Amino acid sequence: MGVLQYEILGKIGEGMYSVVFKMRDKRRNKIVAAKKIEFYRGIDDGVPCTTIREISYLKELNHENVVKLEEIIYENNEMWLILEHMDTDLKKYMASFWKPAEDPHFIKKCLYQILSGLFYCHSRRILHRDLKPANLLINQQSHVLKIADFGLGRDFDNPFRIFTPGMVSLNYRPPEILLGSLHHTAAVDIWSAGCIFAEMVNHQALFNEDCEIGLLFKIFQ
Repeated sequence: MGVLQYEILGKIGEGMYSVVFKMRDKRRNKIVAAKKIEFYRGIDDGVPCTTIREISYLKELNHENVVKLEEIIYENNEMWLILEHMDTDLKKYMASFWKPAEDPHFIKKCLYQILSGLFYCHSRRILHRDLKPANLLINQQSHVLKIADFGLGRDFDNPFRIFTPGMVSLNYRPPEILLGSLHHTAAVDIWSAGCIFAEMVNHQALFNEDCEIGLLFKIFQ
């Protein structure tokens, strides 16, 4: 049946190459998230490299704090990634549902799950490289948290591998990348996790700059 076995319930969000929908699997009567990838823009474009990476990593990773890829559907020049559904992301949750001073246990639980998921990814020699609240999915009642969006992820099994410098979202970017380092380690993700921890505590971003120079000055203050 392909994508016809799913009923679209609403739109969750969209990115450069994809749109994410909330859908119901008619066979299992189960709510899922479906990421629709479109790649018909040019004859030579093909599947975006970020999509290839994300599929590769999600098929390899199996952890309670990493979002699960359930199925891949390809039809009509579209690729659908069927993912487990989560209520919202941490960015929206902090903005709409939660007052941090009232629930320090929530901060502790979220940080533990972030670090647990990262430890697993790093043990598999995978860097996320774009860790931020919008890429952390959470269920409102259980507060189960899962790392998502591995499109900018990379293997780091080769210590001499050269990486592109500007992949982590600016205000979660560690100083070594800002200073031009092309050799990334697990410290890239740990710095981002620390920024997220501070954001949960203060209910505002630790850094809120619009350029790399301004961010460097802020970090070194």
